[in-house]
Amino acid sequence: MDDAVALVAGRARVEVDAAVGGALASFTFHGVDVLRPTPAATRDAREHASYPLVPYSNRIANAHLAFDGRAFDLARNFGDHPHAIHGVGWQRPWTIAAHHASSALLVLDHEPDGESARAWPWPLHAMQALSLRASGDREGAALMQKLTIANPGASAFPFGLGWHPFFARSAGTRLGFRANGVWKTDDTRLPTTHVAGPPEWRFDPARKPGATSIDNVFTGWDGEATLIDEERSIAVNLRADRSLGFLVVYAPEAGDFIALEPVTHMTDAFNRAARGERDTGTRVLAPGAAFSCTMEIEVRPLP
Repeated sequence: MDDAVALVAGRARVEVDAAVGGALASFTFHGVDVLRPTPAATRDAREHASYPLVPYSNRIANAHLAFDGRAFDLARNFGDHPHAIHGVGWQRPWTIAAHHASSALLVLDHEPDGESARAWPWPLHAMQALSLRASGDREGAALMQKLTIANPGASAFPFGLGWHPFFARSAGTRLGFRANGVWKTDDTRLPTTHVAGPPEWRFDPARKPGATSIDNVFTGWDGEATLIDEERSIAVNLRADRSLGFLVVYAPEAGDFIALEPVTHMTDAFNRAARGERDTGTRVLAPGAAFSCTMEIEVRPLP
C-alpha cells in the first residue's frame, strides 16, 4: 500500500504522508488551506501540516527520564536542543494499514532495540484512525482523528498523547479558547511558574494573537478552540476529548501559522510526577493495556 494517500469528502481534501512521521501534508476546504501547507521537497515532519505526538508531548528535561525509581537517558532528538522532544512517532515511518475514500488507518510499532532504546526504552504499538466527512457542498467539513497507544511489553511505562497541527494564519486571524492558567517558561521552554491567565494570554472572547510570540502550555482548557479568518472566509473549530486537558499554543510573532496542540500532559510531566508533583497529566500504561484520545478539526465557510 502507498505511503502517501488522500482522503476526500465533498470539497474537503486531506493528504496523508505516512512515511514522514505519520504526518498530514495538507487539509484544504474549497481549495483554502485549513492547515499550513507542507513544502513539496521536505521530509521533515515538523514542516508538515500536522503530526502525532506519541508516546509523549513536548520536552523531557535534559533528555533524562525518571520513572518507577529508575533513570533513563534519552536521545536528544531536536538538533542542539538540550531536551528530548515530542516522542518517537514524528520521527518514524508509519504504515497505512487501511485506506478508503475518506478514511485511513496508520500503524506504528516501536521496539527498543539497540539505539532505538534511547529514543524510548519500552516497546509500543500506536494507531491513527483518520476520518473525513462533509456536510453538503458549502456547509463545512470535519476531520476526526483517533490516536491509540498500546503496551505489548512486560513493563509499565509513563506516556502521553497529542497532536501538533499548524493552522494556516493570515494577518486578521482571530484565536479563541478558554483556559484558567498558563505555564511561564525558561529560555528552553521548560515550565517554571504557573499563573492565572494574564490579559495578554487570554483569548475569550476571540482576538488576534498580536505581536507577542506565544509558546506555552495552557491548563484548565475546556477542549475547544476557534480560529476565525475573515480574510480567507473560513472558521475552524478544534474539539478534543476530556483526556486532552492541556493546550500548547505556539504562535510566533508575525508567523504564517498558529499551532494548537491538544495534549494529555504538561511539559516534562513524567519527571515532575516522579518528584511528587500533582496535576501533571502523567499516565501509566500497564502491560497489555491501551489508551485512546480523539480530536476533531471542523471547518465551515463564513457568510
